Amino acid sequence: MPLSGEAIRLMNYIDDVAVTLRRVLALVPTLSADERAKVAEHLLQARPSVEEVATALAIK
Repeated sequence: MPLSGEAIRLMNYIDDVAVTLRRVLALVPTLSADERAKVAEHLLQARPSVEEVATALAIK
């Protein structure tokens, strides 16, 4: 079954997020412990979370 344009677009957005996360990982070693803690807190409080999106995509 072929994917719709919207599904393909969403998959491209996910790829963009993955690229961004790789950039974050590449910069983590340059941060101080305090900066790491602040960035980690910011990431964990970001909404929607990956888990929320995955739940919304799950087949019910």
